[in-house]
Amino acid sequence: MNETSDTPDAMQILAGALPFLKRYDDATVVVKYGGHAMGEEETALRFGRDIALLEQVGVNPVVVHGGGPQINAMLKRLNVKSTFVQGLRVTDEEMLDVVEMVLAGPVNKQVAEAITRAGVLAVGISGKDGGLIRARKLNRTYRDPDSNIEKVLDLGYVGEPASVDPKVLRLLIGADIVPVVAPVGVGEDGQTYNINADTAAGAIAGALSAERLLMLTDVPGVLDVEKRLIPEMTVAEVKAGIEAGWINGGMIPKVETCIYAVERGVKGAVILDGRVPHAVLRELFTDGGAGTLIRA
Repeated sequence: MNETSDTPDAMQILAGALPFLKRYDDATVVVKYGGHAMGEEETALRFGRDIALLEQVGVNPVVVHGGGPQINAMLKRLNVKSTFVQGLRVTDEEMLDVVEMVLAGPVNKQVAEAITRAGVLAVGISGKDGGLIRARKLNRTYRDPDSNIEKVLDLGYVGEPASVDPKVLRLLIGADIVPVVAPVGVGEDGQTYNINADTAAGAIAGALSAERLLMLTDVPGVLDVEKRLIPEMTVAEVKAGIEAGWINGGMIPKVETCIYAVERGVKGAVILDGRVPHAVLRELFTDGGAGTLIRA
Protein backbone atom coordinates (compact mmCIF):
# COMPACT_ATOMS: atom_id res chain seq x y z
CA MET A 1 0.00 0.00 0.00
CA ASN A 2 1.47 3.34 -1.04
CA GLU A 3 1.28 6.26 1.33
CA THR A 4 -0.63 9.26 0.03
CA SER A 5 -1.05 12.83 1.21
CA ASP A 6 -4.12 11.60 3.11
CA THR A 7 -2.06 9.10 5.11
CA PRO A 8 -0.01 10.66 7.92
CA ASP A 9 3.60 9.53 8.08
CA ALA A 10 5.29 8.49 11.31
CA MET A 11 6.61 11.96 12.10
CA GLN A 12 3.19 13.57 11.61
CA ILE A 13 1.67 11.04 13.99
CA LEU A 14 4.36 11.61 16.62
CA ALA A 15 3.99 15.39 16.35
CA GLY A 16 0.67 15.14 18.18
CA ALA A 17 1.61 12.18 20.35
CA LEU A 18 2.93 13.89 23.48
CA PRO A 19 -0.06 13.01 25.73
CA PHE A 20 0.16 9.39 24.59
CA LEU A 21 3.93 9.11 25.00
CA LYS A 22 3.53 9.68 28.72
CA ARG A 23 0.85 6.98 28.94
CA TYR A 24 3.02 4.37 27.25
CA ASP A 25 6.39 5.35 28.75
CA ASP A 26 8.09 2.09 29.83
CA ALA A 27 4.89 0.15 29.06
CA THR A 28 5.00 -3.25 27.38
CA VAL A 29 3.13 -3.59 24.08
CA VAL A 30 2.84 -7.02 22.45
CA VAL A 31 2.33 -6.90 18.69
CA LYS A 32 1.08 -9.92 16.74
CA TYR A 33 2.40 -9.57 13.20
CA GLY A 34 1.26 -11.71 10.29
CA GLY A 35 -0.99 -12.11 7.29
CA HIS A 36 -0.54 -9.99 4.18
CA ALA A 37 1.26 -7.36 6.24
CA MET A 38 4.30 -9.67 6.15
CA GLY A 39 4.16 -10.31 2.42
CA GLU A 40 5.46 -7.11 0.84
CA GLU A 41 9.02 -5.97 1.45
CA GLU A 42 8.24 -2.26 1.84
CA THR A 43 5.37 -3.02 4.24
CA ALA A 44 7.68 -5.23 6.28
CA LEU A 45 10.40 -2.58 6.38
CA ARG A 46 7.86 0.07 7.43
CA PHE A 47 6.69 -2.24 10.22
CA GLY A 48 10.31 -2.64 11.36
CA ARG A 49 10.78 1.14 11.45
CA ASP A 50 7.58 1.61 13.46
CA ILE A 51 8.59 -1.01 16.04
CA ALA A 52 12.04 0.58 16.31
CA LEU A 53 10.39 3.96 16.81
CA LEU A 54 8.31 2.58 19.70
CA GLU A 55 11.50 1.43 21.42
CA GLN A 56 13.16 4.80 20.80
CA VAL A 57 10.31 6.77 22.44
CA GLY A 58 10.29 4.62 25.59
CA VAL A 59 7.81 1.83 24.80
CA ASN A 60 8.82 -1.83 25.29
CA PRO A 61 7.58 -3.68 22.18
CA VAL A 62 7.47 -7.48 21.91
CA VAL A 63 6.71 -8.93 18.47
CA VAL A 64 5.06 -12.34 17.97
CA HIS A 65 4.84 -13.32 14.31
CA GLY A 66 3.07 -15.84 12.12
CA GLY A 67 4.16 -17.09 8.73
CA GLY A 68 1.38 -19.06 7.05
CA PRO A 69 2.10 -17.94 3.46
CA GLN A 70 5.81 -18.64 3.88
CA ILE A 71 5.08 -22.10 5.31
CA ASN A 72 2.72 -22.85 2.41
CA ALA A 73 5.39 -21.78 -0.09
CA MET A 74 8.00 -24.03 1.51
CA LEU A 75 5.61 -27.01 1.69
CA LYS A 76 4.94 -26.59 -2.03
CA ARG A 77 8.63 -26.26 -2.80
CA LEU A 78 9.44 -29.45 -0.86
CA ASN A 79 6.38 -31.24 -2.29
CA VAL A 80 5.02 -31.95 1.19
CA LYS A 81 1.33 -32.80 0.97
CA SER A 82 -1.11 -31.32 3.48
CA THR A 83 -3.78 -33.39 5.21
CA PHE A 84 -6.96 -31.70 6.39
CA VAL A 85 -9.50 -32.81 8.98
CA GLN A 86 -12.78 -30.86 9.15
CA GLY A 87 -11.07 -28.09 7.17
CA LEU A 88 -8.13 -27.82 9.60
CA ARG A 89 -4.60 -28.73 8.52
CA VAL A 90 -2.91 -31.57 10.38
CA THR A 91 0.70 -30.97 11.45
CA ASP A 92 2.40 -34.34 11.11
CA GLU A 93 6.06 -35.01 11.86
CA GLU A 94 7.29 -34.11 8.38
CA MET A 95 5.27 -30.91 8.31
CA LEU A 96 6.36 -29.96 11.82
CA ASP A 97 9.99 -29.92 10.68
CA VAL A 98 9.05 -27.50 7.88
CA VAL A 99 6.96 -25.29 10.18
CA GLU A 100 9.74 -24.95 12.72
CA MET A 101 12.39 -24.42 10.04
CA VAL A 102 10.41 -21.59 8.41
CA LEU A 103 8.99 -19.87 11.52
CA ALA A 104 12.09 -20.02 13.72
CA GLY A 105 14.43 -19.61 10.75
CA PRO A 106 14.10 -17.16 7.85
CA VAL A 107 10.80 -15.52 8.88
CA ASN A 108 11.93 -14.89 12.45
CA LYS A 109 15.28 -13.50 11.37
CA GLN A 110 13.79 -11.31 8.63
CA VAL A 111 11.44 -9.62 11.10
CA ALA A 112 14.28 -9.08 13.59
CA GLU A 113 16.54 -7.76 10.82
CA ALA A 114 13.92 -5.22 9.68
CA ILE A 115 13.80 -3.77 13.21
CA THR A 116 17.58 -3.83 13.64
CA ARG A 117 18.05 -2.14 10.27
CA ALA A 118 15.88 0.72 11.60
CA GLY A 119 18.37 1.38 14.39
CA VAL A 120 17.18 -0.72 17.34
CA LEU A 121 18.57 -4.10 18.37
CA ALA A 122 16.12 -6.97 17.89
CA VAL A 123 16.71 -10.65 18.65
CA GLY A 124 14.71 -13.48 17.14
CA ILE A 125 13.81 -16.40 19.38
CA SER A 126 11.21 -19.16 19.40
CA GLY A 127 8.89 -20.19 22.18
CA LYS A 128 11.27 -23.09 22.85
CA ASP A 129 14.13 -20.76 23.83
CA GLY A 130 14.62 -20.16 27.53
CA GLY A 131 11.53 -22.21 28.34
CA LEU A 132 9.37 -19.34 27.08
CA ILE A 133 6.29 -21.33 25.98
CA ARG A 134 5.48 -24.66 27.60
CA ALA A 135 2.97 -26.24 25.24
CA ARG A 136 0.41 -29.02 25.29
CA LYS A 137 -1.41 -30.78 22.48
CA LEU A 138 -4.44 -28.85 21.25
CA ASN A 139 -7.64 -30.84 21.63
CA ARG A 140 -10.46 -29.95 19.29
CA THR A 141 -13.86 -31.63 19.07
CA TYR A 142 -16.68 -31.57 16.54
CA ARG A 143 -20.19 -32.97 16.42
CA ASP A 144 -20.74 -35.58 13.73
CA PRO A 145 -23.75 -34.39 11.68
CA ASP A 146 -24.94 -37.94 11.03
CA SER A 147 -24.68 -39.47 14.50
CA ASN A 148 -24.77 -36.21 16.51
CA ILE A 149 -21.91 -37.71 18.55
CA GLU A 150 -19.09 -35.43 19.66
CA LYS A 151 -15.77 -36.65 18.26
CA VAL A 152 -12.14 -35.64 18.84
CA LEU A 153 -10.11 -34.05 16.04
CA ASP A 154 -6.48 -35.14 15.96
CA LEU A 155 -4.51 -32.28 14.40
CA GLY A 156 -1.14 -33.89 15.07
CA TYR A 157 1.54 -31.65 16.56
CA VAL A 158 -0.63 -28.56 16.88
CA GLY A 159 -0.39 -27.17 20.39
CA GLU A 160 -1.51 -24.39 22.68
CA PRO A 161 0.34 -22.59 25.48
CA ALA A 162 0.08 -24.42 28.80
CA SER A 163 2.23 -21.79 30.51
CA VAL A 164 4.52 -18.90 29.64
CA ASP A 165 7.73 -18.05 31.50
CA PRO A 166 8.58 -14.49 30.42
CA LYS A 167 12.02 -14.43 32.07
CA VAL A 168 13.95 -14.42 28.78
CA LEU A 169 11.67 -11.66 27.43
CA ARG A 170 12.21 -9.51 30.53
CA LEU A 171 15.98 -9.92 30.17
CA LEU A 172 15.87 -8.74 26.57
CA ILE A 173 13.51 -5.85 27.35
CA GLY A 174 15.76 -4.80 30.25
CA ALA A 175 18.69 -4.64 27.82
CA ASP A 176 16.70 -2.44 25.38
CA ILE A 177 16.46 -5.31 22.89
CA VAL A 178 13.20 -6.03 21.05
CA PRO A 179 12.21 -9.71 21.33
CA VAL A 180 10.81 -11.25 18.14
CA VAL A 181 9.07 -14.54 18.94
CA ALA A 182 8.25 -17.45 16.62
CA PRO A 183 5.14 -19.33 17.85
CA VAL A 184 6.68 -22.74 18.46
CA GLY A 185 6.54 -24.36 21.91
CA VAL A 186 7.75 -27.49 23.65
CA GLY A 187 5.83 -29.98 25.78
CA GLU A 188 6.81 -31.49 29.12
CA ASP A 189 8.15 -34.52 27.24
CA GLY A 190 10.28 -32.40 24.91
CA GLN A 191 7.86 -32.65 21.97
CA THR A 192 7.76 -29.59 19.71
CA TYR A 193 4.35 -28.07 18.88
CA ASN A 194 3.18 -25.61 16.24
CA ILE A 195 1.11 -22.89 17.95
CA ASN A 196 -1.25 -20.39 16.38
CA ALA A 197 0.47 -16.99 16.44
CA ASP A 198 -2.63 -15.18 17.74
CA THR A 199 -2.89 -17.63 20.65
CA ALA A 200 0.82 -17.34 21.44
CA ALA A 201 0.67 -13.53 21.40
CA GLY A 202 -2.32 -13.50 23.78
CA ALA A 203 -0.57 -15.83 26.22
CA ILE A 204 2.66 -13.82 26.12
CA ALA A 205 0.79 -10.53 26.60
CA GLY A 206 -1.01 -12.00 29.61
CA ALA A 207 2.22 -13.31 31.15
CA LEU A 208 3.83 -9.88 30.77
CA SER A 209 0.73 -8.00 32.03
CA ALA A 210 1.14 -5.87 28.91
CA GLU A 211 -0.45 -2.45 28.54
CA ARG A 212 -1.67 -3.41 25.07
CA LEU A 213 -1.96 -6.42 22.80
CA LEU A 214 -2.12 -5.32 19.16
CA MET A 215 -3.44 -7.97 16.75
CA LEU A 216 -2.47 -6.97 13.21
CA THR A 217 -4.89 -8.63 10.80
CA ASP A 218 -6.26 -8.22 7.27
CA VAL A 219 -9.49 -6.50 8.39
CA PRO A 220 -10.14 -3.07 9.98
CA GLY A 221 -11.37 -4.57 13.27
CA VAL A 222 -14.71 -5.82 14.59
CA LEU A 223 -17.59 -4.70 12.36
CA ASP A 224 -21.20 -4.27 13.48
CA VAL A 225 -24.23 -5.74 11.67
CA GLU A 226 -24.08 -2.86 9.18
CA LYS A 227 -20.36 -3.51 8.54
CA ARG A 228 -19.20 -0.37 10.36
CA LEU A 229 -16.07 -0.45 12.47
CA ILE A 230 -16.69 -0.59 16.22
CA PRO A 231 -13.98 1.55 17.91
CA GLU A 232 -14.30 0.04 21.41
CA MET A 233 -16.01 -2.92 23.09
CA THR A 234 -16.12 -4.51 26.53
CA VAL A 235 -15.49 -8.22 27.00
CA ALA A 236 -19.20 -8.62 27.87
CA GLU A 237 -20.24 -6.91 24.61
CA VAL A 238 -17.94 -9.17 22.58
CA LYS A 239 -19.35 -12.30 24.21
CA ALA A 240 -22.86 -11.05 23.49
CA GLY A 241 -21.93 -10.45 19.84
CA ILE A 242 -20.66 -14.02 19.51
CA GLU A 243 -23.81 -15.34 21.16
CA ALA A 244 -26.01 -13.28 18.83
CA GLY A 245 -24.08 -14.52 15.80
CA TRP A 246 -22.94 -11.23 14.25
CA ILE A 247 -19.39 -11.84 15.44
CA ASN A 248 -18.62 -14.99 13.53
CA GLY A 249 -16.21 -16.92 11.31
CA GLY A 250 -12.52 -16.08 11.50
CA MET A 251 -13.17 -13.12 13.81
CA ILE A 252 -14.20 -15.42 16.68
CA PRO A 253 -10.72 -16.83 17.46
CA LYS A 254 -9.26 -13.31 17.24
CA VAL A 255 -11.69 -11.79 19.74
CA GLU A 256 -11.35 -14.87 21.97
CA THR A 257 -7.60 -14.27 22.09
CA CYS A 258 -8.27 -10.65 23.07
CA ILE A 259 -10.66 -11.78 25.81
CA TYR A 260 -8.10 -14.31 27.07
CA ALA A 261 -5.43 -11.59 27.29
CA VAL A 262 -7.68 -9.01 28.96
CA GLU A 263 -8.89 -11.53 31.53
CA ARG A 264 -5.23 -12.16 32.41
CA GLY A 265 -4.38 -8.56 33.12
CA VAL A 266 -3.72 -6.93 29.74
CA LYS A 267 -5.26 -3.46 29.94
CA GLY A 268 -6.57 -3.51 26.38
CA ALA A 269 -6.39 -5.67 23.25
CA VAL A 270 -6.84 -4.21 19.78
CA ILE A 271 -7.74 -5.83 16.45
CA LEU A 272 -6.54 -3.63 13.59
CA ASP A 273 -5.57 -3.75 9.92
CA GLY A 274 -1.83 -4.33 9.59
CA ARG A 275 -1.91 -3.31 5.93
CA VAL A 276 -2.64 0.31 6.86
CA PRO A 277 0.59 2.36 6.96
CA HIS A 278 1.77 2.97 10.54
CA ALA A 279 -1.25 1.16 12.00
CA VAL A 280 0.62 0.49 15.27
CA LEU A 281 1.57 4.16 15.70
CA ARG A 282 -1.91 5.34 14.75
CA GLU A 283 -3.48 3.05 17.35
CA LEU A 284 -1.18 4.04 20.20
CA PHE A 285 -0.56 7.71 19.48
CA THR A 286 -3.75 9.20 18.03
CA ASP A 287 -7.17 9.94 19.53
CA GLY A 288 -9.08 7.91 16.98
CA GLY A 289 -6.94 4.80 17.16
CA ALA A 290 -6.92 2.38 14.23
CA GLY A 291 -9.06 -0.62 15.11
CA THR A 292 -11.34 -2.14 17.74
CA LEU A 293 -10.16 -1.85 21.35
CA ILE A 294 -11.41 -4.61 23.67
CA ARG A 295 -11.17 -3.98 27.39
CA ALA A 296 -12.65 -5.35 30.61
